[in-house]
Amino acid sequence: MKKFSFYFLLLICVAILASFSSSRNDYIKRIKFPYQKQGLTERQAAAHLLSRFTYGATQSMIDDVVKQGLENWFLQQLNANLPDETLNEKLKSYDILTMSNETILNKFPKKNDVIKMAVTEGVIDKEDLIEIKANKKDSSYKKLLENYMKQKVFLPEQELMRQQINQKILRASYSNNQLLEVMADFWYNHFNISATKNQCLQFIPVYERENIRKNSLNNFEDLLLSTAKSPAMLLYLDNFSSSGTNELFVNFNKRNSNKKQNNNGLNENYARELMELHTLGVDGGYTQSDVTEVARILTGWTIYPLNDYAPGANFKKMLEKFKDKFSEKGFVREGDFLFAANRHDSKEKIVLGRKFKEGGGYEEGVELLKMLATHTSTAKFISKKLAIKFVSDNPPQSLIDKMTQTFLTTKGNIKQVLITMATSSEFWSKDALREKIKSPFELAISAVRILHADIKRPMALNNWITTMGQKIYFYQAPTGFPDNAAYWVNTGALLNRMNFGLAIAANKIAGVKVNLTELNQNKEPESAEKALEIYAKILLPERNITSTIKRVQPLLQEQNLIEKINKSTAKNEENNNLSVDESTDKYNHNSENNFSSFGSNPVFMQVVGVILGSPEFQRR
Repeated sequence: MKKFSFYFLLLICVAILASFSSSRNDYIKRIKFPYQKQGLTERQAAAHLLSRFTYGATQSMIDDVVKQGLENWFLQQLNANLPDETLNEKLKSYDILTMSNETILNKFPKKNDVIKMAVTEGVIDKEDLIEIKANKKDSSYKKLLENYMKQKVFLPEQELMRQQINQKILRASYSNNQLLEVMADFWYNHFNISATKNQCLQFIPVYERENIRKNSLNNFEDLLLSTAKSPAMLLYLDNFSSSGTNELFVNFNKRNSNKKQNNNGLNENYARELMELHTLGVDGGYTQSDVTEVARILTGWTIYPLNDYAPGANFKKMLEKFKDKFSEKGFVREGDFLFAANRHDSKEKIVLGRKFKEGGGYEEGVELLKMLATHTSTAKFISKKLAIKFVSDNPPQSLIDKMTQTFLTTKGNIKQVLITMATSSEFWSKDALREKIKSPFELAISAVRILHADIKRPMALNNWITTMGQKIYFYQAPTGFPDNAAYWVNTGALLNRMNFGLAIAANKIAGVKVNLTELNQNKEPESAEKALEIYAKILLPERNITSTIKRVQPLLQEQNLIEKINKSTAKNEENNNLSVDESTDKYNHNSENNFSSFGSNPVFMQVVGVILGSPEFQRR
């Protein structure tokens, strides 16, 4: 009997596994891209798929996608678990990628905090502090601070920013999990945080790594909650200082009040952006009263004190008093997030008609975010924003409606929403082909990918991205960079893009090496006209190159182009302080400024440069 039961259970398990496997295979089979109905060949469809869900397609990538099957490639990208040996090797020297917020704060303190520490320890006289801050003291004080930082093993903020920018460029350029990187960039822009404000820079590395990238292909609710509790967001939109009246703690708060930090009152900044930019959208049906009520619900959502100079440091003594009754009093700590019960408005609130009862504490904030994450207006807003990113600046309403329905039925499953978009006829419409204009970041990364560039110094590439109009991590408004052609395209921007194309083709970007003859199987074209035809096919795979050749051919007659490139490159370096050493980035041009990869004919450099600067290469 026991033996029979064992085999019976075994058969059930096998049946369940078979059913799971079958349903999974059916699930894969159900994903079908309707590109043929839209008049596209398989290779054209592969090129379009790669142009939207990666940072740039090459002929070999198109070959691989066709061989693997377009749908299979897309599902593999959604899983985002391909090995990344090349990328990992390039990233292994970047310490910040494994650092916690606390470690970063202690390793990369702000300059003002270093001065305060030096004063506290008697390294600098307190009387001189004002003059030092005003930069009125001589260089001896700078030397004093430099020595102090070395003794403490502190590193400058510039090194933190260098590593953060470098890793972003390297990930986009080399990762095999391209869709993950594209989505991480999309969501960072959606939940934008600028390094220009307060102490946000120190929190950005963990914010992007833990709150954004890890949730980029999961559930929108988890993504929203994760960003809401991140120190970076709490600091950037001022919620860390927002407080309300809690009758249970009135006497305690009076005894422990700090005029500078504890009496800030209600701050509506995050509440407003949460509804307008992160979830419902500006036309999402909320009122100013709703904004105020949301702000009240989120009072007490703040940052756990990580050191004596970090945000929330004034809570240290208060937390000590509650250490034995922390949970009992309603305080919540999750990593670097702190719910300070004594600063929470404990009275009843009403948001979008829903009542949040008195005394809800931390949980009412969680319930609020869940409600906003799954709201119909949020589904519409996020679906439209994704459609704008991946389809066109003015996506069809029919597509937005399909994506919205999937968002609502799956409760914000990001993968399912992307599948709905990618399997729609609207995505494959010829009206959507090459309708998006690359941002400067997308342009630079697509260039290094199509050229198979070897990036040794990403900061040099970043300086060109900045020159072209996109200073990554430094966009000040919480809106993030606009995602439309009108923002990126103007006469000055197009000139800078052309200069960038010429500079990278001529190996004029320090630490970014290309070899154009290798792209053509180490064969040197017999003429400029032939080179134009060959490299147009290489750099614009599966596109009609006739109009591009006709448009850029006159540029090949441009005189003294090398001198103009040198002048443009020098100006770019000067404007972006490229001569300043940022830790390990040494900008030595002696070995970079040559045309060895073009044989003895710099005309081929000119050919590739003008193709990269052409209107067709600007499109994706």
